[in-house]
Amino acid sequence: MEFLSQSANTLGCVSGSWKIWSLSDGYVDLPAESLRYPNNRICRQTEWPQREGSLVRLSVNCFLFDHSGIDRILIDCGAGGSWDPSMGHLEEAMAEADIDTSSITMVALTHAHGDHINGLLTPDGRRAFNNLSKIMIGEDAVEGFLAEPKLAEFRPLLAPINGGDRLADHLLAVAIPGHAPGHMGYLLSTGEDDILFCGDLIHVPAAQFARPELT
Repeated sequence: MEFLSQSANTLGCVSGSWKIWSLSDGYVDLPAESLRYPNNRICRQTEWPQREGSLVRLSVNCFLFDHSGIDRILIDCGAGGSWDPSMGHLEEAMAEADIDTSSITMVALTHAHGDHINGLLTPDGRRAFNNLSKIMIGEDAVEGFLAEPKLAEFRPLLAPINGGDRLADHLLAVAIPGHAPGHMGYLLSTGEDDILFCGDLIHVPAAQFARPELT
């Protein structure tokens, strides 16, 4: 994978004929005690630089990949206006990357938590992606999506999937249960790399890469 571009809230790479962006929707600060060892034992210490008093900062990221201007797919869409004002900035990140929001025709959701689905609407209530035609979602995550009444207009676009389903020749759905019902990863095979977009498998890299038993 080769570096393409970087800005304050974006990182672009190239793999084969694919362009891949990491797009920041913002962040949320949560109590450090949210990190737990097996058997629900509280984590009392978190490595610098993630620790600020008793809080850990969790980044909220979305990912986009583009195959020669076609097959442009967005993985997750952020929090919209549903949570803290530190989130809901996907539209700004896409502008930094010079990505037209109207070019997004498919969103693939990793799961149905609010900071992954509510970005279908911008913080001021507009449809974020005017040409959206399909929302891929794990079959067991549909119930969680339907429980969000302000997203009712998007229900006809839902396309339930299961692990092992192939969204296209280059994209495979991978079931990664545990964090949320119907939690789905997406494996992109570019011909040069296999890249798994996993959504909340790792919340605090500084702590969890050193101690992967932390959840």
